[in-house]
Amino acid sequence: MECVEEICNFMQKVEILLMLNIVTVRAGAGTFGHLSDSFLGRKGSLTVVCILNAIFGSLTALSPDYWTYCLLRFITGFSTGGVGLCAFVLATEPIGPKKRGAAGMSTFYFFSCGIALLSGIAYVFRSWRELYIASSIPSMLFLLGVLPFISESPRWYLVRGKIDEAMKLMRAIAKANKKHLPDGVILALDEEVNENSNDGPSCKDQMDTKDAITGSLIDVVKSPVTRIRLFLAVAINFLCSVVYYGISLNVVNLQTNLYLSVFLNGVAEMPAFTITALLLDKFGRKPLAIGTQWFSGIFCLMGSLVMIHGEWKVARMVCGILGIFGMAGTYNLLFIYMAELFPTVVRNAALGCGAQAAQMGAILAPLVVVLGGGFPFAVFA
Repeated sequence: MECVEEICNFMQKVEILLMLNIVTVRAGAGTFGHLSDSFLGRKGSLTVVCILNAIFGSLTALSPDYWTYCLLRFITGFSTGGVGLCAFVLATEPIGPKKRGAAGMSTFYFFSCGIALLSGIAYVFRSWRELYIASSIPSMLFLLGVLPFISESPRWYLVRGKIDEAMKLMRAIAKANKKHLPDGVILALDEEVNENSNDGPSCKDQMDTKDAITGSLIDVVKSPVTRIRLFLAVAINFLCSVVYYGISLNVVNLQTNLYLSVFLNGVAEMPAFTITALLLDKFGRKPLAIGTQWFSGIFCLMGSLVMIHGEWKVARMVCGILGIFGMAGTYNLLFIYMAELFPTVVRNAALGCGAQAAQMGAILAPLVVVLGGGFPFAVFA
């Protein structure tokens, strides 16, 4: 009887942590998505979330009781929701359209390397307190060794009306590439150039009188085109997240070496990024997204039909690796796809909605995995 009560108490605590994760990560993605579009900027938002991660991630290791642990996870979850979003937008916005797809996909190599590396770190630091400290160190290193050498996004400067800062940054980029920015060049957002007409004021006159441009999700929803794009992006992000995180967590049902399975899943994502980056401009965003989802779905279906006895364990593990291979291509391609579907002034806010939907899917994934057997693979398929 005491054992049953302990199990019930444990499940209640797990449910509380899941709800905390839902609320805080969703709120963090939306909040920092808005802040990075507004006064704080891409770099400023990334700096704040890294500071919060480093401080409260380390403090979590010192938690004296469960409720203190929940509070610290609440704060850390809030900041974690904005890390990937702000970093991705900051990395891709200075890139031109021709190279943006390949450059955006290349950023996810570091994410996969982090997953593979985390399996090794978890193998070394078996204590959860030690693991929290070890996993907080990268945020500290990023703050000290990377962020000081990163510039703000030139597009953000433009939407905030800071033309001089944007021009100064573009000249620095040109100089670093051993190029020269011609005199008289005027920077303008794509949407501003398209709106400019021969009868209206010149682009230079518009830029000289340019004020800060602001936007929010309300503006996205008002437009029929962007409204449909947002709703579809949210739905697709949610479903793909269930599969992506679900396959990663499903290693507990494979009855193979846990650390090895996590490592192989992380490594399997890397060739997916390479292949999608090479095929991105040839086949386009939409066909490639559909093809990678079909690839993942077929192998997830095969995984649900494979027995889990004897040597069949390895076959099911291979199905999982190939399933995450396909879904990694889809899941990360969505970032590039969404970034190109929305105007600069509301881009981070729209991506924040997609990130919130993805986190909802990530919360649902463990509930599918605990059902065990071949059922999780069938759901993912």
